[in-house]
Amino acid sequence: MTQRAWSRRDFLRHSAVAGAVVVGAPALLSACTTTGSSGSGGTLDAAKSAGTIKVGIANEAPYGFTDPSGRVTGESVEVGRAVLKALGINDIQATTVDFGGLIPALNARQFDMVTAGMFINPQRCANAAFSSPDYTAPTAFLVPTGNPKGVRSFADVVSKKLRLAVLTGAVEQGYAQKSGVPDGQIQVVDTQNTLLQAVTAGRVDAAALTNISLNDLAKKNPGAGIEVTPGFFPVIDGKETIPAGAFVFRKGDDALVNAFNTELKRLHDSGEWLRLAQPFGFTQDNVPKPELTTERLCAGG
Repeated sequence: MTQRAWSRRDFLRHSAVAGAVVVGAPALLSACTTTGSSGSGGTLDAAKSAGTIKVGIANEAPYGFTDPSGRVTGESVEVGRAVLKALGINDIQATTVDFGGLIPALNARQFDMVTAGMFINPQRCANAAFSSPDYTAPTAFLVPTGNPKGVRSFADVVSKKLRLAVLTGAVEQGYAQKSGVPDGQIQVVDTQNTLLQAVTAGRVDAAALTNISLNDLAKKNPGAGIEVTPGFFPVIDGKETIPAGAFVFRKGDDALVNAFNTELKRLHDSGEWLRLAQPFGFTQDNVPKPELTTERLCAGG
């Protein structure tokens, strides 16, 4: 049976590995073999011994992407690299994979962890192991400057019969559908740039994504005539959703997950996490509350 793909987005498609880059070095291809075997300490010990580990990204700013110079960077990459360095793993080799293929590729041992800011949810937890929450991200809308249609929530999209753009299989697509937005009003696109173009060309009235991604997109397109609405946590089936991104590992790599969580907590507690994340549009508002745990999110709480 084909394994279902789960990443930041709720309903994802499968895809093949697109390419690979070594963090800090342009266009250096990595092999598809992993740095070690899973099991009790296997991957962690092998990565420490080699001084390097292979990770998967989806080339989505501001989480894990290749910048114009060819360097792989992003919030998840930089935070992950800092944590791994504290564990004695000084190099990261990053392989770019479509979002839908990240967890299948992880479980196929093409790399040993995912640094792409994936949201934690019960379906993904069934297929992979997650670190402690790294950040939270409210939903927002990308709209023309002045927000002429007054979009503030999915309820506005429904009541005003607005056209909405979402990324392919995005959690926002599920939010919209569960909020009552008819499929005929939802335009599904494959990239953030296409999302932007749908709004600027007037093909849709608004586009939904995390406020982090939309703020980053707006910052990079200052003359586009767009703005980002205030962020919010959608209420789905009577429950407020709190999307939380984290790092992803294969089930059974407990030693790596536990060691990673210890150092990730130190980054958060020291304030170093905020220093690393701020250049990518993250603020103190994106720091997870102590009561928000991986166990709770995996249970759907």
